[in-house]
Amino acid sequence: MSAIWSVYILPCVCAFLACVGFTLVFNIHGVGKLICGVGGALGWLIYLLAGSTIFAAFLASAAIGVFSEAMARLRRCPVTGYLLVALLPLVPGGGIYYAMRYCVSGDTQNFLDTLLHTFGMAAALAVGAMMTSSLFRAAYPHLFRPKSPRNPPGKGR
Repeated sequence: MSAIWSVYILPCVCAFLACVGFTLVFNIHGVGKLICGVGGALGWLIYLLAGSTIFAAFLASAAIGVFSEAMARLRRCPVTGYLLVALLPLVPGGGIYYAMRYCVSGDTQNFLDTLLHTFGMAAALAVGAMMTSSLFRAAYPHLFRPKSPRNPPGKGR
């Protein structure tokens, strides 16, 4: 139980709290703060469960994209705030830092390895969010068509 707590639950709680904190910067109010936090925790959980790789970042970003699109439609709010805030815990800031550290110290091999991994993470996040957003927006009108009003019987033209 202790391993589950330290490996999965605690990092997801931290991602939740970080996202709720970033809602202040993005001026998101009310229930939107919790939605952003849940999106960040969901993305981080999927990232951890999928193995903390570049593909895991893609899967987490795709899940966050679908979650953000659904919550934005449900609340009739812009998707951008939910999506950007929920993606923030996955942004490879540490990778950028370490790549520059290796660059300054002259460790070319570690610099290139870290830089390529960081670019891969960033690209996976961007592609996952963009792809799911595009697919969701293309499929949404076909899945949830508003019912067209029909003329009642006897009231025809």
